[in-house]
Amino acid sequence: MFVIIGWVVVLGCVFGVFVAHGGNMGPILKALPWEMAMIGGATLGAFIVNNQMVVIKSTMAGVGMCFKGSKYTKDRYMELLALMFDILQKARKEGLMSIEKDVEDPHSSPLFQKYPTVGNDHHVTEFITDYLRMMVSGNLNAHEIESLMDSEIETHHQEAHAPVGAIQRIAGGLPAFGIVAAVLGVVKTMGSVGQPPAVLGAMIGSALVGTFLGILLAYAFAEPLAGLLEQKLEESAKELQCIKTTLLASMQGYAPQVAIEFGRKVLLSTVRPTFGELEAHVKKK
Repeated sequence: MFVIIGWVVVLGCVFGVFVAHGGNMGPILKALPWEMAMIGGATLGAFIVNNQMVVIKSTMAGVGMCFKGSKYTKDRYMELLALMFDILQKARKEGLMSIEKDVEDPHSSPLFQKYPTVGNDHHVTEFITDYLRMMVSGNLNAHEIESLMDSEIETHHQEAHAPVGAIQRIAGGLPAFGIVAAVLGVVKTMGSVGQPPAVLGAMIGSALVGTFLGILLAYAFAEPLAGLLEQKLEESAKELQCIKTTLLASMQGYAPQVAIEFGRKVLLSTVRPTFGELEAHVKKK
């Protein structure tokens, strides 16, 4: 919703002020379909050439994410930390081997299904169960697991930011494609130098629409989308860091209620539950 509102503000201010200042929208509207087809087609072709298919698909999915609200809310994090508490509490009371079945099949585990918001999230459950499995095996110490977690989070970061880079490259290329459209418009104008000044002026104005569109699309549409998508992807990495911090605190001997406090502290202040809110939620569950 805010993306659309932002775009409406941009278009309203740009064209509204232009018209209010005496500008004529006629030449712009006349040239718009052809200039958009040229710039959009060139951008699409360059985008396909510049990216592997997996990046193209993830970019399309990422653009869709920009028009949705964030799923990383305070309620989700309270569910996540409550799940971590239950798992660690069971392991502490009954031993690590008691959570082996939960780890091997989280989709039928009462612990994971008690918290469907995160328990049915494939990436979250996979990250949790992979490292719980290592803890159950007892072959790795906390420092080794921490190093492995950091490597996995870094890999996740690289994969997740590929769409951001793709959109940023689109933003960087759009002004150039706008210039290409403008140059071709000037070439067309130069072939009509015998026409009256009024006709030549309209043709030059239409040619300049290409440069205008390239710049507008780059800095009012593509670049802001890349920035918004980057912020959304940072939220997903923060969730993994919360899980990492909680598990490492448990491995270092802290009680479950203290371990989830470690995890709570790494969350962003806008979605971080207070100590009292988290304690009340865990007790309720």
